[in-house]
Amino acid sequence: MVLRACGFIVFRRLASRVPPPDNIEYLLLQTSYGTHHWTPPKGHVDPGEDDLTTALRETKEEAGLGAEHLRVIDGFLQELRYEVQGKPKEVLYWLAELRDPGTAVTLSGEHRDYRWARLEEACTLAQYKDLQDTLRSAHRYLGALQDKQ
Repeated sequence: MVLRACGFIVFRRLASRVPPPDNIEYLLLQTSYGTHHWTPPKGHVDPGEDDLTTALRETKEEAGLGAEHLRVIDGFLQELRYEVQGKPKEVLYWLAELRDPGTAVTLSGEHRDYRWARLEEACTLAQYKDLQDTLRSAHRYLGALQDKQ
């Protein structure tokens, strides 16, 4: 049986003189368990729950950011597949902008720290190549959206 999890690549835009998309920071949470790795908010799908509802619920539970704080970006969905303790796992990530960049993050007991990081720092923190690739893909997507405007 495949474990399935869903979450958001949450980002905020800084009000700075840095041109887009370099004014973007990504939210990463440091786990309280295991290797204390850094990850976007995500979690397992509950029975009867759809994937996007899971992503919203988990982001609220883990970071205190609810649907009222987020703007889901249309057209971006990334699926990662890997093994955890010898079992297959799928993770779906949507992309969501924090509506107010000053909104506070409130961690659950599942995480010990959080960080807003620009792309390269976020990739360094993420450590895993598939998550690094996902962050870079999100960044390219946001850059392409900016170019269309």
